[in-house]
Amino acid sequence: QVQLVESGGGSVQAGGSRRLSCVAYGFYSNYYHTLAWFRQAPGKEREGVATIDSLKNTHYADSVKGRFTISKDNAKNTLYLQMNSLKPEDTAMYYCAARYGDSGSLSRQDYDYWGLGTQVTVSS
Repeated sequence: QVQLVESGGGSVQAGGSRRLSCVAYGFYSNYYHTLAWFRQAPGKEREGVATIDSLKNTHYADSVKGRFTISKDNAKNTLYLQMNSLKPEDTAMYYCAARYGDSGSLSRQDYDYWGLGTQVTVSS
Protein backbone atom coordinates (compact mmCIF):
# COMPACT_ATOMS: atom_id res chain seq x y z
CA GLN A 1 0.00 0.00 0.00
CA VAL A 2 1.35 3.39 -1.02
CA GLN A 3 1.49 6.10 1.62
CA LEU A 4 2.81 9.61 0.99
CA VAL A 5 3.86 11.66 4.01
CA GLU A 6 4.71 15.34 3.63
CA SER A 7 6.70 17.50 6.04
CA GLY A 8 8.47 20.84 6.14
CA GLY A 9 5.54 23.22 6.13
CA GLY A 10 5.31 26.20 8.44
CA SER A 11 5.24 29.98 8.56
CA VAL A 12 7.72 32.14 6.69
CA GLN A 13 8.01 35.80 5.80
CA ALA A 14 7.73 36.99 2.23
CA GLY A 15 11.03 36.64 0.41
CA GLY A 16 12.03 33.69 2.55
CA SER A 17 12.59 30.04 1.71
CA ARG A 18 11.15 26.71 2.74
CA ARG A 19 11.92 23.11 1.80
CA LEU A 20 9.18 20.53 1.70
CA SER A 21 9.77 16.78 1.80
CA CYS A 22 7.57 13.82 0.96
CA VAL A 23 8.43 10.21 1.75
CA ALA A 24 6.72 7.70 -0.53
CA TYR A 25 6.24 4.50 1.45
CA GLY A 26 5.45 1.42 -0.58
CA PHE A 27 6.02 3.21 -3.89
CA TYR A 28 8.30 1.49 -6.37
CA SER A 29 10.54 4.26 -7.67
CA ASN A 30 12.43 1.78 -9.85
CA TYR A 31 9.33 1.62 -12.06
CA TYR A 32 8.46 4.42 -14.48
CA HIS A 33 6.76 7.03 -12.36
CA THR A 34 5.96 10.68 -11.84
CA LEU A 35 5.95 12.56 -8.57
CA ALA A 36 4.38 15.96 -8.13
CA TRP A 37 3.55 18.79 -5.78
CA PHE A 38 0.13 20.38 -5.75
CA ARG A 39 -1.27 23.13 -3.59
CA GLN A 40 -4.65 24.35 -2.53
CA ALA A 41 -5.46 27.73 -1.02
CA PRO A 42 -8.72 28.32 0.88
CA GLY A 43 -11.61 28.68 -1.51
CA LYS A 44 -9.53 27.74 -4.53
CA GLU A 45 -9.06 24.66 -6.67
CA ARG A 46 -6.10 22.37 -6.10
CA GLU A 47 -3.45 23.32 -8.63
CA GLY A 48 -0.32 21.59 -9.89
CA VAL A 49 2.95 23.21 -8.86
CA ALA A 50 5.72 20.96 -10.19
CA THR A 51 6.36 17.45 -11.47
CA ILE A 52 9.39 15.19 -11.87
CA ASP A 53 9.48 11.87 -13.72
CA SER A 54 11.69 8.77 -13.77
CA LEU A 55 14.27 10.51 -15.97
CA LYS A 56 14.15 13.57 -13.70
CA ASN A 57 12.41 15.68 -16.34
CA THR A 58 10.65 18.51 -14.58
CA HIS A 59 7.66 20.73 -15.26
CA TYR A 60 6.56 23.81 -13.36
CA ALA A 61 3.51 25.99 -13.14
CA ASP A 62 4.21 29.45 -14.54
CA SER A 63 3.51 30.99 -11.16
CA VAL A 64 6.51 29.25 -9.53
CA LYS A 65 9.05 29.04 -12.37
CA GLY A 66 12.41 30.37 -11.33
CA ARG A 67 11.48 30.28 -7.64
CA PHE A 68 10.66 26.63 -6.87
CA THR A 69 12.77 23.55 -7.57
CA ILE A 70 11.49 19.98 -7.48
CA SER A 71 13.91 17.11 -6.90
CA LYS A 72 13.92 13.54 -5.66
CA ASP A 73 16.16 10.97 -4.07
CA ASN A 74 15.19 7.52 -5.33
CA ALA A 75 17.36 5.76 -2.77
CA LYS A 76 15.36 7.43 0.02
CA ASN A 77 12.05 7.37 -1.88
CA THR A 78 11.80 11.05 -1.04
CA LEU A 79 10.52 13.99 -3.04
CA TYR A 80 11.51 17.58 -2.30
CA LEU A 81 10.28 21.05 -3.14
CA GLN A 82 12.69 23.90 -2.53
CA MET A 83 10.72 27.12 -2.41
CA ASN A 84 12.58 30.43 -2.63
CA SER A 85 11.43 34.05 -2.88
CA LEU A 86 8.13 33.08 -1.30
CA LYS A 87 5.14 35.36 -1.75
CA PRO A 88 1.94 35.67 0.29
CA GLU A 89 0.07 34.15 -2.66
CA ASP A 90 2.08 30.95 -2.17
CA THR A 91 0.16 30.39 1.05
CA ALA A 92 -1.62 27.04 0.71
CA MET A 93 -1.78 23.43 1.78
CA TYR A 94 0.87 21.61 -0.22
CA TYR A 95 0.26 18.03 -1.30
CA CYS A 96 2.55 15.35 -2.63
CA ALA A 97 1.15 13.14 -5.39
CA ALA A 98 2.39 10.10 -7.29
CA ARG A 99 1.55 7.90 -10.24
CA TYR A 100 3.18 5.13 -12.21
CA GLY A 101 4.19 6.06 -15.72
CA ASP A 102 6.10 9.08 -16.93
CA SER A 103 4.00 12.21 -17.28
CA GLY A 104 4.50 15.95 -17.06
CA SER A 105 0.89 16.45 -16.14
CA LEU A 106 -0.09 19.11 -13.64
CA SER A 107 -3.69 17.87 -13.54
CA ARG A 108 -4.84 16.33 -10.30
CA GLN A 109 -6.94 13.66 -12.01
CA ASP A 110 -3.80 12.11 -13.46
CA TYR A 111 -2.44 11.11 -10.05
CA ASP A 112 -3.44 8.05 -8.08
CA TYR A 113 -1.74 8.54 -4.73
CA TRP A 114 -1.91 11.54 -2.43
CA GLY A 115 -0.52 12.68 0.88
CA LEU A 116 -2.49 14.53 3.54
CA GLY A 117 -0.66 17.79 2.96
CA THR A 118 1.54 20.25 4.83
CA GLN A 119 0.57 23.88 5.39
CA VAL A 120 2.76 26.74 4.17
CA THR A 121 1.88 30.25 5.28
CA VAL A 122 3.72 33.26 3.87
CA SER A 123 3.27 36.56 5.65
CA SER A 124 3.93 39.97 4.12
